[in-house]
Amino acid sequence: MDQYSRMVSYLKVFLPLAALALLSTLFLISPGSDTETVIPFADREIEERLRGQQVTAPFFSGSTAQGDEIWVTAEIASASADQPVIANALRAEIRMVAGGQITLTSDRGTVHPDQDLARFVGNVEITTTDGMVVETEVLKTQLSKVHAESPGAIRATGDLGDLTAGHMEISSETVGGPVHLLFTNSVKLVYAPQKLER
Repeated sequence: MDQYSRMVSYLKVFLPLAALALLSTLFLISPGSDTETVIPFADREIEERLRGQQVTAPFFSGSTAQGDEIWVTAEIASASADQPVIANALRAEIRMVAGGQITLTSDRGTVHPDQDLARFVGNVEITTTDGMVVETEVLKTQLSKVHAESPGAIRATGDLGDLTAGHMEISSETVGGPVHLLFTNSVKLVYAPQKLER
């Protein structure tokens, strides 16, 4: 066997061994894997998710028998057996057939389908198309039609001025008719005609 043939046979053995040696050094000097990676959930969050079913950013849309459109969104909603649906950062939009829109927001809320009822709780804000803003702590609304009631004190601002009352009701006098806001119980209006001039 000549010298060239011997060199080729040596290289056939040497080169694969050299490649294996290089690969092994890559694994030896590579940084170790972090086996204690932190899961991006707090312990309390994990416990809450395991306790009940949770949905992130839920969305619901529907309409009443009169054709008014209802859109509801929340940050998180959870439910468990025989309990109402609980939602955080609740927002609802009601677009009436007769024209106009009402937007409802609150810190949290509950939905009771068996009672045809939803409750907005905590920093409740109601905004109407004509610019009236009503603030209260609790608002009870029906699911099948446009009807809502605030059992506690409300504060409102609008074109006429600033208004306070002990009770408010949102309803329509006729089926499919315009929606009215009715304030009762110690109603006080601070009239501000300059708001109408704007």
